[in-house]
Amino acid sequence: MKNYNDSLSRRSFIRGATVAVAAASLMPKFTFAASAAKPNSKINGVQIGLITYSFRSLPGSAEDLLKYITQCGINSIELMGDPAEQYAGAPGGGRRNNEALLKWRLSTSMDKYEALRKMYNDAGVGIHIVKFGDIGNSGMPDEEIEYYFNVAKALGARGITRELSESAAKRLGPIADKHGIMIGLHNHTQITPTTYDGDMLSHGKNLRINLDIGHYTAGTGQSAVPFIEKHHDRIISLHVKDRKTNNGPNAPFGEGNTPVTEVLQLMRKNKLTFPADIELEYEVPSGSDAVKEVTKCFQFCKKALA
Repeated sequence: MKNYNDSLSRRSFIRGATVAVAAASLMPKFTFAASAAKPNSKINGVQIGLITYSFRSLPGSAEDLLKYITQCGINSIELMGDPAEQYAGAPGGGRRNNEALLKWRLSTSMDKYEALRKMYNDAGVGIHIVKFGDIGNSGMPDEEIEYYFNVAKALGARGITRELSESAAKRLGPIADKHGIMIGLHNHTQITPTTYDGDMLSHGKNLRINLDIGHYTAGTGQSAVPFIEKHHDRIISLHVKDRKTNNGPNAPFGEGNTPVTEVLQLMRKNKLTFPADIELEYEVPSGSDAVKEVTKCFQFCKKALA
């Protein structure tokens, strides 16, 4: 006669194994893909990345974004601030300029940001920059600025990007130097070849240029190559897109006037180590989606650097 407890233990083991197999089959596919083959988008010494704004047409949680990033084969990103704050539990999903959100920012732990960093790093994705476009605006409390720098550190980012503003640069320069975190000033078409020749970067050694080469071409009608050659030691990253001159529209890579290939080849030749981040801004064609289009942009970059 069989021992009842032995039979029960055997049945429990079988049931447990069956449940475990079923549960594994329901886990997100990108988790397995990330662990099996982590992405690598450093091509012949040039770090191709992306800004997660590129996926604005798709559901945008931190988990969603990680899935898109790994599907595109990218291993380094500029992360928009809203999904990071949403993941960390911000009220209102990370939307700005309300009293509850400010109170939360000034009291929240960095634990969730560290968990977000780990989730991305475990999938082979590094967060080199986090974007907080209004950091340093007039009226922003000093404590809130400190919060942003602490978030960048918790995420493992080397810098924060914000819109181009000399008044913000003057305020943020000393704080950036204190924290050892860079501030990248992002241009639109207001940029000129001499924008950074004055005092813009003089307010701190960690003030940097986040150069959008598509906007540069659209606003100046010129190639960004001479600008990069001149200011390469103060550039934190590029936004790589293709636009037409005379404030023309965004275009698929290779169809505008922006010298994307020449810029990437300059980086390869001169061993420039700042990331070149794809920013998808042209209209996604019917039948496609942002993941497919970013992948096309990445393939264009790979071909340029082959």
